[in-house]
Amino acid sequence: MERWKKIAFILTIVGAINWGLIGFFQFDLVATLFGAGNMDTILPRIIYSLMGIAGISCIPLLNKRRNE
Repeated sequence: MERWKKIAFILTIVGAINWGLIGFFQFDLVATLFGAGNMDTILPRIIYSLMGIAGISCIPLLNKRRNE
């Protein structure tokens, strides 16, 4: 389980950086890296889905800090 938490944390950071790039520069890093200009390609959709799941799995970390 500890390994999944690390992977989720890294994916959450990558997702945050990607959204920052989209917001500031209208540049989608994930779509560029995986050669997709649209959502018709499956690989970026998988990456975005994993980022979403990682973000959701990091929600309990908010309570962990509060309880310590």
